[in-house]
Amino acid sequence: MLEGNIFRARFLYSCEMEYCRLPDDYEAGAGDYVVMHTRYGKDLVQLLGQVKDTVTVAPDSLRKIERIATPEDMKKRETYEEREEEAFSICKEKISRHGLDMKLVTAHYLLEESKVMFFFTADNRIDFRELVKDLVSVFRMRIELRQIGVRDEARFLGGMAVCGRSFCCHGVMDYLKPVSIKMAKEQNLSLNSLKISGPCGRLLCCLSYEFDYYEEEKGQFPPEGYKFRVKDLNLKITDVNIFSKKISLAGSEGVRLELKQGDFKKKEDGRWIITKKIEI
Repeated sequence: MLEGNIFRARFLYSCEMEYCRLPDDYEAGAGDYVVMHTRYGKDLVQLLGQVKDTVTVAPDSLRKIERIATPEDMKKRETYEEREEEAFSICKEKISRHGLDMKLVTAHYLLEESKVMFFFTADNRIDFRELVKDLVSVFRMRIELRQIGVRDEARFLGGMAVCGRSFCCHGVMDYLKPVSIKMAKEQNLSLNSLKISGPCGRLLCCLSYEFDYYEEEKGQFPPEGYKFRVKDLNLKITDVNIFSKKISLAGSEGVRLELKQGDFKKKEDGRWIITKKIEI
C-alpha cells in the first residue's frame, strides 16, 4: 500500500494525466498548480482529486513535484501560450514547405526546459529530420516532434460530443481506454458506424462505461441462440432482456414463450435447463 498524499495531475495542454505524491509540508490540494517532472520534462500541471484507492497506483509511476507554482510561473505560462500560437504557425508553414503528409495538432513550450514540443497526426511514418533541423534554426532550442493518434488529437483539442457534452477523452477520462465493437454488440446497440463513432472517427469512449455491467448481467442468462428441448419441441432464445429479467423463446409452428429469471438455471456442467413447468 502506498503512503502519503497521492494525487492525479493533469497536463494543461493535452488533458493527459499522471500520478504524483504531494509532500506533507506542501499546502496544496485539488485545483492548485504545481511544477512537476512529467514524462516530457519539467512542466506546470494542475492537481486533481486525491487518489483514495492507491492499490491501483504503481510506485514507479509516481512523478516528483518540484514546487508549488508561483505567480511568476503562472505569468510565464501565459507568455508561453502566446508564443505557442506563433510556433504553431511557423511549424505549419515549414511542414507545408517540406511537403510532409502530416497534420499539426498543437505546439507546447515546457515551463522550465528550453524545449518546444510539436504534436502531429499522420497516416504513415514520417521522416521529419529535415523539418527538425529547420525548426532548430528558427527557435534555437531543443525541438521534439511526437506523432499521436486521432483519439489523442480529440483529447488535446476537445470539443462537443453527440450527447451535447464535452468529449469524454478531454473532460472526463484520465486515460484512453480500449473500445471494441464487442462492447456495442453486448449492449444491443446499432452497429451503424455513424451512430457509435465519435468525431475522431473511432468508437465512442462511452461504450466502455456500462460494458462490464452488461457482461455481468448477461452472465446470469443463457445467450441468444441457445436451444432448449421442451415436449419434443426445439425452442431457441431470440432475446435476452437484462432489465426486465426475461428471455424470449421461439419454436416451430409459431410457438412463442417468455420466461422470467428463476424459471431456468445453469447446471455445474455449463448446460442451462428450464425449471418451470411449461404448458404448450
